[in-house]
Amino acid sequence: MSSIDHLFDNNKKWAQEITAQEPDFFQQLSQQQTPEYLWIGCSDSRVPANELLGMKPGEVFVHRNIANQVIHTDLNCLSVIQYAVEVLKVKHVIVCGHYGCGGVHASADDNSYGLIDNWLRHIQDVYRFHKDKLDAETEHCKRMDLLCELNVIEQVNNVCNTTILRNAREAGQDITVHGFVYNLADGILKDLKVSV
Repeated sequence: MSSIDHLFDNNKKWAQEITAQEPDFFQQLSQQQTPEYLWIGCSDSRVPANELLGMKPGEVFVHRNIANQVIHTDLNCLSVIQYAVEVLKVKHVIVCGHYGCGGVHASADDNSYGLIDNWLRHIQDVYRFHKDKLDAETEHCKRMDLLCELNVIEQVNNVCNTTILRNAREAGQDITVHGFVYNLADGILKDLKVSV
């Protein structure tokens, strides 16, 4: 069996580096959680929310799943949104996809992957909604990038149509939902300009 002791060593080094920079950082962090941002992103290990936003622990509340889906029957995702909006009072919800997403690519091929096929069905619906636009793109890579963007836009709409966001807006809560796509090739975020 392989060892994971190096993870504990890495953690200790990380904590010591932060403490050297800000001696009371962890003490303050342990006392409260007041992020302004909820990040709904892909589970892909190459897309770490805090790091790519240049933010510290405690500054971003995060939910991740395969292909950054916001499905109206996913109680896990909805619970995260509700807690972030109603308790933490976040000001921004960010739905972030990424180019080269395995879930997006898998949803567009004819292979079966098992249980995940049911999850990917939601992205196949996005393809169906935008079939003409997607089929007009003849280059496969560009078509997958477009599907990634359209999926983010659909998930932004799904967030906005939750009872959680509707109730928050009716109560006058200041909250905006954004759609971003992360480019693995250069580390840059693209704002899809679908802020709602």
